[in-house]
Amino acid sequence: MEAGGASRPGRVRVGIVGGGFMARVHAAAARTAGAEVVALASSTPESAARAAASLRVARAHASVADLVDDPAVDVVHVCSPNASHAPVALAALRAGKHVVCEKPLATTSQEGEALVAAASAAGRVAAVPFVYRYHPMVREARARIARGDTGRVLSVRGSYLQDWLLESDDVDWRVDSAAGGPSRAFADIGSHLVDLLEFVLGDAGRLVRLSSTTTTVHRERGGRPVDTEDEAAVVFETVGGAIGTLFVSQVAPGRKNRLLIDVAGTVESLEFSQEEPETLWVGRRRGTEVLARDAAALSPDAARLSIVPAGHPLGYVDAFAAFVADVYDAVDGGAPEGLPTFDDGLRAIRVTEGVLAAAAGRRWVDVP
Repeated sequence: MEAGGASRPGRVRVGIVGGGFMARVHAAAARTAGAEVVALASSTPESAARAAASLRVARAHASVADLVDDPAVDVVHVCSPNASHAPVALAALRAGKHVVCEKPLATTSQEGEALVAAASAAGRVAAVPFVYRYHPMVREARARIARGDTGRVLSVRGSYLQDWLLESDDVDWRVDSAAGGPSRAFADIGSHLVDLLEFVLGDAGRLVRLSSTTTTVHRERGGRPVDTEDEAAVVFETVGGAIGTLFVSQVAPGRKNRLLIDVAGTVESLEFSQEEPETLWVGRRRGTEVLARDAAALSPDAARLSIVPAGHPLGYVDAFAAFVADVYDAVDGGAPEGLPTFDDGLRAIRVTEGVLAAAAGRRWVDVP
């Protein structure tokens, strides 16, 4: 196959844009998946050199443009601040690269639509790391709903709680809408929650109508005004007629990364918490059980992702590596089940825009 106009060897060669926490996660996942991380670029040549040294990447490019045009790079991983996602991903696609772009894919749906169109025109793999899809017990929940084990889905509750921005002196580039976009908490972690919910529920679980409210707890952080939300609460309806709620917070004391979905059907309920990813709670009118990850007892897609025997815990790092492995499988012509693409990234942007519009207008909003 070809990338960037030149035939590549069998091993996928990766270039990373960014030098922070997510760049480290992407680099580790790429290497676990058997790829070679060959280049890195950041906001300045100096920061690129520091990050490349820290991540053991041989080549630090002086600019993002240089990395995108590097013929030795097959796949560009975009791990830079949100406002740069769309222009960097678009440049990479136009250079013939495959792209993995962090969420939010873009800060507006118009940018997201342009990226979806560009990926289609280029015929390249274009993926967004909604990695919580890659917990085996998430796939098991999805399979149970698809088989009808749960019955007709009646209601859904989802939450994603963190505390890393609890205090007024907790600052980060994401707080500034110029770098992070018009939404912070919902775009940052609510996008994961919505994607996970719609992925597990299938087509009938897609949100069609919602109402919301948001709050900004600290109007200033580090002496600078804040124009993005700390929390968001959403009420919604789905295509299949279920109702549900979502709550997202980055100011919930003691909650480090509590992503939870709870689905109630006419036959059984399911609950998954990514802080306890090895189990799925199954509730029925008469009796409940905690289903532990064991490939021998799981659906085929869940078993595929169970890469170690039962009793050997899998977690976030494993889910991320499984996502990246599926990206590279697609690069090599495969069709892995459940790979989150730019279409899914655009979907998350549209829901986020609906949440902001509903909160601003104190009204119900239809989701495209």
